[in-house]
Amino acid sequence: MPPPKPWKIVSSQLERHFRIFNIRTDAAVSPRTGKTHAFFILESAPWVNVIPVTSQGEVVMVRQYRHGIRETTLEIPGGLVEEQDTPRQAAARELQEETGYTAADFRFLGSVHPNPAIQDNQCHTYLAESAVMNGPQIQDEKEDIQVVRHRFEDVPGLINSGQITHSLVLCAFFLYFLRSAPTAFPASP
Repeated sequence: MPPPKPWKIVSSQLERHFRIFNIRTDAAVSPRTGKTHAFFILESAPWVNVIPVTSQGEVVMVRQYRHGIRETTLEIPGGLVEEQDTPRQAAARELQEETGYTAADFRFLGSVHPNPAIQDNQCHTYLAESAVMNGPQIQDEKEDIQVVRHRFEDVPGLINSGQITHSLVLCAFFLYFLRSAPTAFPASP
């Protein structure tokens, strides 16, 4: 069976605009059936995640309230890539704003599509090595963030125990482990 073909877009309409995303409705024709279907898309700016590691081998993490699940989560710093920023600039900004830490060295680990079924953006992940406390947090009015540090070797246990559940944070650590220990994930034959 041949791979699926792209669907022909017959219309695209912006429905609503919100501060951090837009809702768009697309009508697209299935190349397999010829039928037109409606799709609802969340348009969003790219996102960025940062894995900040201190010279002592600690990961600088954040605990914050997430209204979608109405719970506090354990995460790494991250946020939107603003129009004037590159993803790397956004990584540095988010690290400083959410934690008060800075780092001179940012290494790109990779990008993922958070949910390509309904979203059009990417999330870029960076490793920030030799992170140091360099000032206060700069939280916005909708943030309530506690900075915590964990030894890097404790991260797999935090994931296995369910203390880290944010899917994009899990992706970030997967990218880190993939890039740091490629033999743990051998290439397909």
